[in-house]
Amino acid sequence: MDTTAWQTTAELAAFLDRAAAHVPAAERRLLQVLKIGEEFGEAAQAVIGATGTNPRKGASHTWDDVTAEVCDVIITSMVTLHRLGVPDPEAVFTEHLKQAAARTVTVREG
Repeated sequence: MDTTAWQTTAELAAFLDRAAAHVPAAERRLLQVLKIGEEFGEAAQAVIGATGTNPRKGASHTWDDVTAEVCDVIITSMVTLHRLGVPDPEAVFTEHLKQAAARTVTVREG
């Protein structure tokens, strides 16, 4: 992944920590994890809107909206790794991705 993305999310995490300095650190970490769920909910809402499956709202979103919301989930998740205090979030994520991919390939080939 582009190192710039990790630098940018580190800056976002630092900004958010400064802005929420009045909230205890442990609580900030919990709230940040919950933020992933909020962003996922917005992505799910966009899918429902893009498919028009809510009869009350109809087609309220586009697939571009879904894409944007999924990007927000990814950004929020990256920021969360920083705010959890992971020493090298990029390295941890890269290793986890390799392991997840290996598990998937193993199941596929097995």
